[in-house]
Amino acid sequence: MKIKDYLDQDQIKYFTAKSDAKAWGVLLSNWLGVFALFTMVNVWTNPLTIGVAIVLLAGRMLGLSIIMHECGHHTFFHSAKLNRFAGQWLSAAPTFNDLDTFANEHKVHHQKAGTVEDPNLANYQAYPVEKESFKRKISRDLTGRTGFKLIAFIIKSAFGVFDKTKRELAIPALKILWAQLVFAIVLGFVFAPWMYLVWLTAQMTSFMVVVRIRQVAEHGAVPHLFHDDPRENTRTTIPTWWERIMIAPNNVNYHVEHHFMSSVPCYKLKQLHELLKSKGAYENMHIPQSYGEVIRSVIKPAELMPS
Repeated sequence: MKIKDYLDQDQIKYFTAKSDAKAWGVLLSNWLGVFALFTMVNVWTNPLTIGVAIVLLAGRMLGLSIIMHECGHHTFFHSAKLNRFAGQWLSAAPTFNDLDTFANEHKVHHQKAGTVEDPNLANYQAYPVEKESFKRKISRDLTGRTGFKLIAFIIKSAFGVFDKTKRELAIPALKILWAQLVFAIVLGFVFAPWMYLVWLTAQMTSFMVVVRIRQVAEHGAVPHLFHDDPRENTRTTIPTWWERIMIAPNNVNYHVEHHFMSSVPCYKLKQLHELLKSKGAYENMHIPQSYGEVIRSVIKPAELMPS
């Protein structure tokens, strides 16, 4: 399927048009959510509010990651400079990412999706998996082991700045660590220095969980992973209200639509989904009505797994 099979040139022009006002709205609402959670902890400091913040910050971190993703596609702001600034310093680096590193790999993901050359294949090729295997993965995420490995890799990479052969990894790592330092100072100035530990804990635990679920939902246990049609190798999921907050911020759940036309800004993906659906593009495609349904579909009983 090609998008031109369903949309005319005027519709394509409409869906790919950017809106700075909507982009600012998405960006500010995500950061307002972050600071609202820190305000809650600051006003009512107790184990319950800290725990709630650690859980809910995962959704806001994912929201910021999706903004990085949009900026990597150059679909967020009209200005290339503003895309780079927002993508690197207001979304990527605060969530331990680097815009250029992500964008370079993600470009290949879109070019090679549905083939063995997809650089993200390791994130979802093994699915479906046994229930115990999935529980082990989630356990590693929740206990911080996945997040610790990521941060340890970033810190180790930063020391490569003194080695010419390792600077390609060192420079992005240093940018990430610099942004984390600035953010820690901001949190210390506005609230209290220890607030950064809440952010770091969320990054290392709950955020790792929602990232895993999102990745698996997008391409795990799809009808035909090695197929050139996004309806076969990608999944769109309709989230519940709380899943939209935690797992599917900024319309990231409309992933088939994104792979059909990656130049569409996130704030227009739902509208594109509805139009394609009305035109019969999804007649033979199952669209899960929750992420819970997706998780059940990517977990198989041990007796059904190949030996």
